[in-house]
Amino acid sequence: MRNTFQDLWTWWPWHPIRNCPGRFVLSRTEHLISFETLLGISCTPQVFSSPKGKDCVLVVPLEDGGLISYRQTDGRLIHTLNTPEGFSRKLHQLGITLQDPTEEY
Repeated sequence: MRNTFQDLWTWWPWHPIRNCPGRFVLSRTEHLISFETLLGISCTPQVFSSPKGKDCVLVVPLEDGGLISYRQTDGRLIHTLNTPEGFSRKLHQLGITLQDPTEEY
């Protein structure tokens, strides 16, 4: 079973990203939050390197949007939750094309 935008919105403390409609960032914590912890299931994100960003980009499509996370040089993950419009717009800005957007995680 796949999680939805609404599931993750309800489970975690998200904050709007300024000037980025449809995009929200997970509040900072002292410890690393893995995709498995965030989603409550095992998953393998799609991994990308974008010439428009300095961090490794990890993507998990959801039924109604998706997660775009950034792995920083210290190993920390910055998770963003995105509506369908925000997800599509940010992937386009990063120059990322998903391998199979309907693939189960």
